[in-house]
Amino acid sequence: MDVEKVMSENITAENSSLAKLILTSCGIFSPEAVGRILMQRTANPGMGIAEAAVKFGGVREIDFLEAAARQLGMEMVDLSKQNPSPEALQRLTAAAVNKFSVLPFRIEGNTLTIVASDPFDTVASDAIRLAAGVLVKTALAPKEEVEKAVKKYYGVGAAAIEQMLEDGRYSIDEDFGAMTKIDVDEMGEEASIVKFVNQIIAEADRQGATDIHIEPQETELRIRYRIDGMLHKVDVPLQLNRLKNAIISRIKVMANLDIAEKRLPMDGRISIRIGGQDIDIRVSTMPAAYGESISLRLLAKSGSFVKMCDLGFNNRDFAVVNKIIHRPNGIFLVTGPTGSGKSTSLYSFLSEVNKIDVRIMTAEDPIEYHMAGINQVQMQPDIGMTFARALRAFLRQDPDIIMVGEIRDKETAEIAINASLTGHMVFSTLHTNDAPGAFPRLIDMGVEPFLIASAVAGVMGQRLCRRLCPACRKEVPLDMKYYTLSAPPAKDTVFEPIGCDECTRTGYKGRRALFEVLEVDEDIESAIVRRENASVIRNISLSKGMKTLREDGWAKVFAGITSVSEVIRVTEDQ
Repeated sequence: MDVEKVMSENITAENSSLAKLILTSCGIFSPEAVGRILMQRTANPGMGIAEAAVKFGGVREIDFLEAAARQLGMEMVDLSKQNPSPEALQRLTAAAVNKFSVLPFRIEGNTLTIVASDPFDTVASDAIRLAAGVLVKTALAPKEEVEKAVKKYYGVGAAAIEQMLEDGRYSIDEDFGAMTKIDVDEMGEEASIVKFVNQIIAEADRQGATDIHIEPQETELRIRYRIDGMLHKVDVPLQLNRLKNAIISRIKVMANLDIAEKRLPMDGRISIRIGGQDIDIRVSTMPAAYGESISLRLLAKSGSFVKMCDLGFNNRDFAVVNKIIHRPNGIFLVTGPTGSGKSTSLYSFLSEVNKIDVRIMTAEDPIEYHMAGINQVQMQPDIGMTFARALRAFLRQDPDIIMVGEIRDKETAEIAINASLTGHMVFSTLHTNDAPGAFPRLIDMGVEPFLIASAVAGVMGQRLCRRLCPACRKEVPLDMKYYTLSAPPAKDTVFEPIGCDECTRTGYKGRRALFEVLEVDEDIESAIVRRENASVIRNISLSKGMKTLREDGWAKVFAGITSVSEVIRVTEDQ
């Protein structure tokens, strides 16, 4: 029987009297709560009784489901430990499981067991019974667990992929160059392809991904999310490879790129809204052996910035940075590799000094976050709008503070130094491995050492390490073989990752920065003028209280924020 036909039938099997009886006999709701649940259910026809029970009954979902399972004689399933059978998964299409929010779990004889989160939803079980032609038995699990399992076993956007293949409007051609522009235009308006791409982006945003990589391979279209700095493969339907042309072309249409050009790299932008928040997506395409590889960088257009006090500084570093950013002139450099959080730190500093009596101008490529009260300028090298040219123009705009996205060459460095020497505070970034390495790098660019010594007020090096998941981290004995500490550790235990549903089995959730903050004083100025190497400058700074990236990492290990393996991974060059 056609599933879509079953879905459209007006089946109203929900029995409010039975629901009231069960809610009352569960033993976890007061009579007032039962009345409130049923009243809200009546006022919101689209809301199931189970959803109303959790939302308005004042209980946890798992407690309600366990109580309902006892009353109704249903099975509770732990989807984190129990896997559905392949035979059961094949009995229902992705469209059916997504429509009814259920997971086919096992099949025994002529009975299919499905896992659902609403024990009162007989509409789903009746529709599935008619569609699959078997008896249906319902087991229970929390809604979030069911949704995770559906994505895991069917893949993100599986229903949309099924619909595209059934439509017959898409030419399933392995030759990625064979698609015509007319075909692509039709695809851009087709609900299925639009829905699938939107689901991929929305799921990335939900998981907190910063990047989406869509990579055509010989036998698959691989999609990966970068979450907390690490790449994770996305579960997608196996048939996705047959539609890679349509998906890639849809993204290019969204980014206003030339869909006929498949031989050259291209850059574009997409602006969308997810959950009420505007998201700016930077799109980059690259021709590869089996099709165009596409990278999407997700950026929130606006929102709350990380406060300086929440960045994770120790007391010494916070005091030094706070003193430097409030200076009337000088240069403050933030160093680190790509993706180490330099922009986040700079925006945090700008937010700290952004006052009504301060004029701030920034030169960025690209503008990653929009901040009220600041004049932000987008660089456009193709028309000659470079960092150096913007800096020259800034000096005629009467700024108090200037932020340069990156010092890349001698010209930009010299203008930034001259700006700092003429009464401006300059923030910028530099690509070096640590803070002391900033000075040899500037000298290598051709800047005179005496100018560097006079202008640079401080340098901050940073890395990002993953934070331990607070729900599952485990305390273990300290093994000193990993540590090189100047003083004995305050604790004899540390925390290590385990993995749970909260952190998608990785053991980590979120990231925290490691810092080393170097303040330029007379001794360091003398070393710079003498063209001393980074090791000499480092030793001088350490003698004056600077903590290295790794030492800051050990402090965060002892505080239970991160793990030994993470600190070693991100500070391996030290």
